[in-house]
Amino acid sequence: MRLLSSLKHNKNDAVGLLQVGTFLEYFDLMLYVHMAVLLNELFFPKVDPHTTALLSAFAFCSTYVLRPVGALIFGFIGDYMGRKTTVIMTTIMMGISCMIMATLPTYAQIGITASWGVTICRILQGLSCQGEIIGAEIYLTEVTKPPLRYLVVSLTSFSASLGGMIALGLAIMLLKLEINWRMAFWIGAAISSIGLIARTQLQETSEFLRTKRLQKKRKAHPTAKNLSSASSSSDKINTSTFMAYFLISCGYPACFYLAYIHFGNVLKTTYHYTSEQVIQHNFILSVAQCLSFLVYSLLSYKINPLRILKFRLLIFWPIVLLYPYWLSIIHSPSQLLMFQFLIMVFGIMDVPAAGLMMNHFPTLKRFTSTSLIYAFSRMIIYLVTSFGFVYLTQAMSYYGIWLILAVLCLGFNWAIRYFENLEGLKDGSSFLEESARWLNKMKHINFKNKFFHDVK
Repeated sequence: MRLLSSLKHNKNDAVGLLQVGTFLEYFDLMLYVHMAVLLNELFFPKVDPHTTALLSAFAFCSTYVLRPVGALIFGFIGDYMGRKTTVIMTTIMMGISCMIMATLPTYAQIGITASWGVTICRILQGLSCQGEIIGAEIYLTEVTKPPLRYLVVSLTSFSASLGGMIALGLAIMLLKLEINWRMAFWIGAAISSIGLIARTQLQETSEFLRTKRLQKKRKAHPTAKNLSSASSSSDKINTSTFMAYFLISCGYPACFYLAYIHFGNVLKTTYHYTSEQVIQHNFILSVAQCLSFLVYSLLSYKINPLRILKFRLLIFWPIVLLYPYWLSIIHSPSQLLMFQFLIMVFGIMDVPAAGLMMNHFPTLKRFTSTSLIYAFSRMIIYLVTSFGFVYLTQAMSYYGIWLILAVLCLGFNWAIRYFENLEGLKDGSSFLEESARWLNKMKHINFKNKFFHDVK
């Protein structure tokens, strides 16, 4: 992280602690997600393939259905008690859920109780993960300024992706060495303990503390015109901003579920992959995803993140529009892997623009509003994709999934244009003109010189 070397020492420490903490948190969360093809067989009854797909969808969605409740709880804590408190609490929750998973008996041992037990653990992990990543992104948004803000906030997504990739690698190693899968969750619990110790070293953000002081002064002196006029407008959440960020946030869960979960089931049913082979296949995909997040993060230091999102959408539109055709000509796992690469590398996601968009929410409502966006986008899209993909592929074949992706792309396009207007970037350029300008800038990137020039 040489780009961060000139930051003040306390901010540099905060960036490092939050990136490491996010990595550890997502390592724990993704252990089950990527081992689901194996663990679902242990914790759920064995039935016909269609019912198995529905049970798998239920286990996956259980992580997200109660996230709006978690968004309200952690949003309140984050906006009224502080960002630091939230990330510490979520780390504790993740560690507890990992310890339970490591000791929970299987379906063969205690029956349906095992299914409910693993579902509750997944809910706890989902709530924990949500509060953690939102808290980390908001913290970094408030302690840095553009363009460094875009870099460090988007690196949080890279750290989360790296955690998932390492979790996959660990799962492969345990399976190859025939080590009990429970060891992975004991490792996850130990990792949470390390993350907890690290996060106690954080200091609360100055922007949050300053705004809280101003709020107290306003309550103590409600008739003071200079205090009320200075912040009354900044306390309101703009409905259009909320909706635009929501539409952009809907992109990642759809791409993730399609690439990892849906096509993971395709590998098992069509190509007769074993659970271990699916995990190995997805590990290769996770490497590509992780590297793409790193590249987008670094590019955001030189190129406005909204320009990058427009370029990604330009590439993703042909993938969506020709989706039924692509699927009809794929006849091998390697061809399917290349298609998965395209989805995760060029899919519609908020990386690397989260720091830009979060800054458009009022400070003392930022945690609650962005947590609700994160929660509802994941809950709605994972419900639509997990159950919708099962039924739509039966009723409409490839066109069912095509319909969902096309609607999401249209919403994503509108949201980008909305934030362009907020940022004053709207210049009427077409997608092709934007792409040519974007590629031209890539030829002349010199991150090191630009960073030191900005710091000076």
